[in-house]
Order: sequence, then C-alpha cells, then structure tokens
Amino acid sequence: MPLGLIKYGLPGKRRARNPLPSAGRLKPRYDVVIVGAGGHGLAAAYYLARDHGITDVAVLDKGWLGGGNTARNTTIIRSNYLTPEGVRFYDESIRLFRGLSGEFDFNILYSERGHLTLAHTDAALRTMRWRAEVNKHLGVDSEVVDLDGLAQLCPPLNLDRGERFPVLGALHHKPGAIARHDAVAWGYAIAAAQRGVEIHQRTEVTGILTDKGRVTGVATTRGRIACGRVLQAVAGTSPLLAAMAGGRAGGGPRGAGPERPPGGGAGGASPLPIRTVPLQACVTEPLKPFLDPIVVSGSLHVYVSQSARGELVMGGPTDPYELYAQRSTLEFKEGLAAPMLALFPFLAEVRVLRQWAGLADMTPDFSPIMGLTPVRGYYIDAGWGTWGFKATPVCGKRMAETVATGQAPALIEPFALERFAAFRQLGERGAASVGH
Repeated sequence: MPLGLIKYGLPGKRRARNPLPSAGRLKPRYDVVIVGAGGHGLAAAYYLARDHGITDVAVLDKGWLGGGNTARNTTIIRSNYLTPEGVRFYDESIRLFRGLSGEFDFNILYSERGHLTLAHTDAALRTMRWRAEVNKHLGVDSEVVDLDGLAQLCPPLNLDRGERFPVLGALHHKPGAIARHDAVAWGYAIAAAQRGVEIHQRTEVTGILTDKGRVTGVATTRGRIACGRVLQAVAGTSPLLAAMAGGRAGGGPRGAGPERPPGGGAGGASPLPIRTVPLQACVTEPLKPFLDPIVVSGSLHVYVSQSARGELVMGGPTDPYELYAQRSTLEFKEGLAAPMLALFPFLAEVRVLRQWAGLADMTPDFSPIMGLTPVRGYYIDAGWGTWGFKATPVCGKRMAETVATGQAPALIEPFALERFAAFRQLGERGAASVGH
C-alpha cells in the first residue's frame, strides 16, 4: 500500500477517473427495473448481477444516488433483536458488512464499537435479559452488564443513582458497529455498474403498468419502460409507489389506491400497512474522541455514537404525526437535549452543527415487509422504519434471490406482506432501540 501511494503521488497531472460512468439513454425494455437508488436498491442490483447473472437491470431514482434515507440515517449496525427471525436476518447482514470493503476494494469505514442498550427500570432489565438469551441461543454475542461493567465499557456515562431515570444496567452487544453510509451506497453502485447495471438518476417513476394481475413496465418522467419484474425500494414513500400498482401491491382490491397521498394530512387510505413519519437526527461540532460504544436508551428516547471525525451523531424517537416532509423542528432539539445531558452532563456547551429528517415507514409490528406481492412480478422492500441501513447487504442479497427465482428464501419468509392478513406479526417493538 505505501509503495502504491508513492507511485500515485509522484506523477504530475492526471485525468480524474469517473468510477460511475453515465448511464446514458433509457432503453425501451429491461429484464428488471428497481425503483430507488438507495442502499437497498443498489445492493439488490449488485447481487442480481453477481449471484444470478442478471445484468439487464435499470435502477431508477427521482433524486440522486443514495440521496434518500441512505443519506439521512445514523449508520448504526447491530443484530441484537428480540425475535429469532429478526436476529437471524440481521446477523447475516453483519457478516456481509464485514467483508464489503474488501469485496468492493472501496473502504466503507466499517468500525465495530459495541452497542449498549441502557435499562432504566426493572421491566427494561427483564427485556434486556430476554433479548440476551434469544441472541445467545442463535450465536449472537450479547449479554446483560451491571453498573460496574458499564463503567468499564463507557467511562463517560453518568451512572449517578440520584438521577430521575437512573441507569440500572444494559444489554451489551459486542458486534455493534457503524459504517459510512454514502460509501456503502457508492460501493454497491460502482460494483453493480461494472457488471452492466444501469443507474438512472433524476428519473421519477410516475406509474406502475400492469395487465391481468402481472407487472408489464413502469411509466417515468423520461418515458415508458417495459419489463417483467419490478422491485420497489423507496423507504418512506413505499405506500405511494405501491398505490400506483392499483392498490393490489399492498394486498388490497384492484383500484383501492389512495385518493390522496397518505400521511399528507388528507386521510387517504394506504394500500400497505405502513405509517410514514419523520425521523430526525443531528450532529454536533467535532470533539476529541471519548465515546467508543454506541449508546441507546429506549426509555429516554435517545441514541448517540461518535463518528470518525469526532462528531456526536444523535437521534431520538420518530415524530408523532404522519408527514411526507423532511423538515427539522425546534421541538426535536429540545426533547433530545434533556436526555443527552442526563447521560453525558459535560456536553452542555457543545454546539449542534446540522439537523435533518428522514421518512420512516413504520409497520404495526416494527418489522419490515419483503418479498412477493399480489401483483405477479412486482416485489416489495419496505417497512424499515428506523433500521433500514443495517439491513442493506442482507436485504439486497435476499431480495435479489427473490426477484431472480420468483420465490422468497426461507430467511425472509417471516417478513412477507401476507403475515398481516394471517395475523402472524413478529413484534420487534421491544428491540427497536428507541421508543416510537
């Protein structure tokens, strides 16, 4: 590596290399169209090309590559969930994340820090023990630690028993990690493009074309595209896109799509069991590194990690109202400041530099929706709420398998859309990290 850097630095002027060439004009037909050029859509395109040899793929996005929730998340990666289905799923994602930098020859800045979920009540401690036992049973490294253990793992944490909500213990998840979100998206994009996948930005899908219950193509702002398979991976706008398939992609009757955008204040019916709400976050000015683990408190509705640049990346619960606007509010900052200072009182004079919001697509059981829909050839990747980034590799890999074979693999079968009609919800609310 040092010799390579010297060789690169010694020559004079050099032409900049574009690792992601322009996709050019849209073709009239593709084998597969993926709607959404975020982490999930790009990962699915990559695995379709790498694992299944399907390279006639167009990834469409009305914005830009990785510009949606992929750019607006707080990059936490973990597998310490509550249900066996969730633990297995996210554990495979961690294994895939660990190898991405080498696979892409592109550094995604993956850094294992450990993940601490704080317990402030006896009931919360019981839930932590429950999660730890489920995790251990499935081979995931999680354990409950007491105050002495917490003091060693996170010395700056305020463990004063005189606090209004004192810390009683925590669930310690050693594989907890962070990664650079845009690096993950670009890594998948470049690797997919090198295999022939086309990525078309500034191309909005305005309609899903169907005939006799089967998808036949998509309508876009740049014309119509014929295809036999469509995968939607659009996070918070999932109900809107599913409605374009006549409501049937959400399991409702034909023509049951909303008259108005759901969540826009008009009360329109959604074809998916999803409630879209804003999720806000912020970062502080850079500080000298002091916080190695990721710290989460579901009772206080806060989570925090420190980036490689020294910024504190902080977030809290989703906003309480349905909305398709990515606005920032003073209420969020005020609500976040009190619990942050309860955990780390010395941060009182630290300044917030940036604040933003993403759109969280929440399901009733706090678990995602993946797999087939009632429209043949139309596949769904939605309902990720606050945990979509950590699922990027595994969701891309398993959804690519679903699209290629027409059947959902066993790992994602429990997350099928039909579980809501069959009353087979998964119930991950107890492991959602922050209260909602």
